[in-house]
Amino acid sequence: MIARMSDQQPATDLPDPEDRKLVTLARSARARGGVPEGAAVRDETGRTYVAGTVALESLRLSALQTAVAMAVASGAESLEAAAVVTAADAADDAGRAAVRDLGGAAVPVIVAGPDGSVRGTLSAG
Repeated sequence: MIARMSDQQPATDLPDPEDRKLVTLARSARARGGVPEGAAVRDETGRTYVAGTVALESLRLSALQTAVAMAVASGAESLEAAAVVTAADAADDAGRAAVRDLGGAAVPVIVAGPDGSVRGTLSAG
């Protein structure tokens, strides 16, 4: 379930500037790649990893799964936060599971629409 921050708030209303940055990066990944979703994650050192949906014949990954994979491949040991920009109402379960696997159940996942409006924040758990 998404915990509503309030109905359709712009990302600029997020209190943490680093969380606003995640939404902005996820939006740009979605637009740049022309893909259904964009995602960004922040690791324990503050580094960010940005990705879009992967939809190959032999490989399908959500944007969140891809961003987490990029973080792991770069040596991240944990995550502080994640954001996904999607037309769907919520982050995909597999993407949330990937965030949880690396960062734990309490990692916040910000869900925003294609226009950057924040729909809510939920935990990876």
